[in-house]
Amino acid sequence: MSITLQSTVGGFSPEFLRQLPALEKAMVAHGLEPSQFVISKDWATPAAAPFIGPFFYAYTVFVGDDSFTVTEPNDIRFLDYFYDRCISQDSQEDDAAPELAPRLRRPGLINRVFRWMTQPI
Repeated sequence: MSITLQSTVGGFSPEFLRQLPALEKAMVAHGLEPSQFVISKDWATPAAAPFIGPFFYAYTVFVGDDSFTVTEPNDIRFLDYFYDRCISQDSQEDDAAPELAPRLRRPGLINRVFRWMTQPI
């Protein structure tokens, strides 16, 4: 069985849904049962303007009686976070696991604007 998905904001992106089977396969390989997980997607903040929509979403992951919430701007950023969390939990228990290469993230919009503004004219 697969992870149960719930959403109050129109569902998950097609790219997220395409990458979900790879996440589930990695979870099984690390001793986690995907059918025990429920991921819920909601607005993290009210929409700034009705035609723009919210800037961030709150993703709540339920596992049995436990849960945690993560705020991310889109489904893929959440998927990356969740994947890393599932893998790192297992690698902490197994000292023989190889180190994961750190992912290089592209600077966010605000950082790019600040860097652009600090450059000489």
